[in-house]
Amino acid sequence: MKIVFLGGGNMANALIGGMLQQGFAASDITVIDPGAEARQKLAQTYGVRTLAAASEADSAGDLLMLAVKPQQMKEAVAPLVAKMGEALVVSIAAGLDIGALSRFLGGHRKIVRCMPNTPALIGKGITGLCAAPEVDAAGRDAADRVLKAVGTTVWIADEGKMDGVTALSGSGPAYVFLFIEAMQQAAAELGFTPEQGRQLAIETVQGAAALAAASPEPASTLRERVTSKGGTTEAALNKMAEMGVKAGIVAGVKAAEARGQELGKLLGAA
Repeated sequence: MKIVFLGGGNMANALIGGMLQQGFAASDITVIDPGAEARQKLAQTYGVRTLAAASEADSAGDLLMLAVKPQQMKEAVAPLVAKMGEALVVSIAAGLDIGALSRFLGGHRKIVRCMPNTPALIGKGITGLCAAPEVDAAGRDAADRVLKAVGTTVWIADEGKMDGVTALSGSGPAYVFLFIEAMQQAAAELGFTPEQGRQLAIETVQGAAALAAASPEPASTLRERVTSKGGTTEAALNKMAEMGVKAGIVAGVKAAEARGQELGKLLGAA
């Protein structure tokens, strides 16, 4: 399978590195990126073929990975419209729906829309995927194999829920980083060194996430087991409830989804 990446940024680097570890051949991968430094790094690090412009590509390959910023997408794909053939298009550009991508690609409909997240950079990502009806089982399998190179995948039947995926897992790492940031601040105010605060906060989050992943029980049950009546955890959770922490997180995720819908309309109208 010949794979063409349009864009050679951080996520493209993560995907290529993961794909090579999973058995993809470097000789089957071409990356199009205008940056000379980015092309040099890609060629030296992964041994892939690089091109400075989409106009230099002979075709869109068997799988075209759209890894450019959504604001640049329409202009970036224009030179490839006449070269699409039967290529499967996989887009990791946030906000652009399948309809908009199809218009930018001259009506091409073999499209899978994806939303990975930044832990993909260390092979720990999760990606939500949604395929157009024109994508067959083989196409879905190909897209799934590529995105699984950087983590796990979840297929979403209703494209309307993709903004929710963005709000939950796409933006989600920022919510976790904010929690870690707050834990480290509390540690500093309690007299711990920055190094101690960092270790205590990060390893607590890692351990709790691992426990939640390993347990079949809901997070609420796990929380209750840590919370003794009249104890320290209850005191903390009561104060957080008083400050609206949980409600704020839920409201924040919903605000992210709403903003995603707004941005999608703006970007798709380009």
